Amino acid sequence: MILEGLVTTLDNSGALNLAPMGPIVAPDLSRFTLRPFQTSRTYQNLKQHPAGVFHVTDDVELIARAALDGLTEWPPTQPAAVVAGRVLADCCRWFEFRVVTLDDSRERTEIVAEVVHTGRVRDFLGFNRAKHAVLEATILATRLHLLPEADVRRDLAWLAIPVQKTAGPQELAAWEFVREAIERWYRTY
Repeated sequence: MILEGLVTTLDNSGALNLAPMGPIVAPDLSRFTLRPFQTSRTYQNLKQHPAGVFHVTDDVELIARAALDGLTEWPPTQPAAVVAGRVLADCCRWFEFRVVTLDDSRERTEIVAEVVHTGRVRDFLGFNRAKHAVLEATILATRLHLLPEADVRRDLAWLAIPVQKTAGPQELAAWEFVREAIERWYRTY
């Protein structure tokens, strides 16, 4: 199963990176497989410093902003308990991990990680239809260079329906951010 979340990693100087990622997780959540592109900061950091933290969160705006280079400031973090890393202060759960294997012989690296510590900050509120729509729109926005514009606009119109019906203020803000990022991309390219 793929579980969407956020990964924090550190580079050799201790600088934080936050990236959305959907690892393939073991049923017991003791191991997972990350598949970052070799051009990503996550890949570079894990190659240099083979540990990080995977976060489960219901904050779709944070996921969208991290995916689309829209973070204006870092969210609050605290030191990880076992690995040299950072934990998001407002996540639901976190999984500190160490890299077991890293295969970068293909374009998409395969990194198998072993969970060495877990923690919980708060209950997972869950995803209503608007949160799901924002996640799907965010994923769509990361693939604009691959998809025909007409298909993207059709999918956005379809995804707008659950946002209009079920969104609260956070989902509306996230939706507007993603929508504006897509429009900005089409104006630029």
